[in-house]
Amino acid sequence: MTDAQPNVHRRRLGLELRALRNGAGMSLAEAATALELSGSSALSKIENGKQRVPAITLAGYFEVYGLTDDLRKHKIRTIATLALSGKRSNLFEQYRQSIRDPFAEYLHLEELASRNETWSYVVPGLLQTPDYAKAVVERSRKWQTGREIDNFVELRMARQQALTREDPLHLWCVLDEAALHRQVGGVEVMKAQLKHLLVVTEEHKNVAIQVLSNERGGHAGIDGPFHLLHFPAGPPVAVVEPLTTAIYLEEDSDIGRYETAFNHLRSEALDADASRRYIHDLIKD
Repeated sequence: MTDAQPNVHRRRLGLELRALRNGAGMSLAEAATALELSGSSALSKIENGKQRVPAITLAGYFEVYGLTDDLRKHKIRTIATLALSGKRSNLFEQYRQSIRDPFAEYLHLEELASRNETWSYVVPGLLQTPDYAKAVVERSRKWQTGREIDNFVELRMARQQALTREDPLHLWCVLDEAALHRQVGGVEVMKAQLKHLLVVTEEHKNVAIQVLSNERGGHAGIDGPFHLLHFPAGPPVAVVEPLTTAIYLEEDSDIGRYETAFNHLRSEALDADASRRYIHDLIKD
């Protein structure tokens, strides 16, 4: 097996295998010998997410560590499958001239995710129309040429296929009310964007939008937007996007704070039906 850069799911698999070893009361050296690895350093790399684990070898870990729980075996195998999916996102490969490496990690996670809980000050990329997306990208000043802008808008539209794929991504968005009033791209672009939000939530039951009213004043998301990406197995990842990069948070304490924040935001926001009525009234106005 060859060394590899750690990724989110590989680290999770390593934590699961470490927990099994600790539960069996075995040291690194004892477990490495029983597993017929080249030494404790090899097992340490696996447990720290720095080395791939072929799924076919998991049965050996289960036997050595005495794991008989079928549900836990299934969970670990699922994480192992995700961990082995370490190639670049297909979208990254297609649009690599227009995006930076930090966003490549997000694209890969988004393709693997089963649910995305988002708190946003603007309509998120998965729900944007092409004209709204172009206005946002142009004003961001991150892309200099018209070709770069057009490519990134194309990528943003391609990402939306996650909502209609065979096993669609479930998107739950709490949207700041100000995002619906900000005239991004002008009145007609904004009107079309608002109509699109109604169409998406009507046609796709895996998409929910709640509007957080300005009347709420201070709230749990006041420090900035974030995403909580959930996966078929393992804990979620919180993604925070400052101006120049993206930060991926995986520690239980961090995840707990963002889960609590999102729960507060959606409990304080208009429910999905009231949010649809609010957007509909904005269009009429």
